[in-house]
Amino acid sequence: MTLTREYSAWSPDEAEEIIAPIARTPGPILRCLQAIQERFGYVPADAVALVAQRCNATRADVHGVLTYYADLRTQPPAAIPVRLCAAEACQAVGGRELQREWEQACEADQRLAELTGGNEPVFCLGNCALGPAALVGDRLLGHASVERIEAAVGRLREQQGLQEGDRS
Repeated sequence: MTLTREYSAWSPDEAEEIIAPIARTPGPILRCLQAIQERFGYVPADAVALVAQRCNATRADVHGVLTYYADLRTQPPAAIPVRLCAAEACQAVGGRELQREWEQACEADQRLAELTGGNEPVFCLGNCALGPAALVGDRLLGHASVERIEAAVGRLREQQGLQEGDRS
């Protein structure tokens, strides 16, 4: 079972096909960017001009939407993304310490950092009673620690058959 998904390689023609019906609806910029990220895993720089043209908006408007929403990313996702909850409930039970420890673990192990992308913070994972919380791939962890996160990464890596240095 693969918990992280495969994405298509960036293709302006495919992106155009995806956003064409969305661009005709009211307020389409965010939905177009989300559709592109859903297909390609991220929003490439080339997509900004494409969305601007199709939505009759400026590139600045599209860039503003792209950079405002934390869930939109401009780089391909890591093979096994790790997201640590940064909300107050998790901070109160060691979330900041976990973030520091995770950063240290990634600094000490460059392969781990490349495989997981380090930490992509998320405001709340809805697991407040079991904080600090982390999302490893698509797996939610409560009472997260560096050791538990590394173990979850190892299991997903094994399930996905990822080799050293693989990003996806």
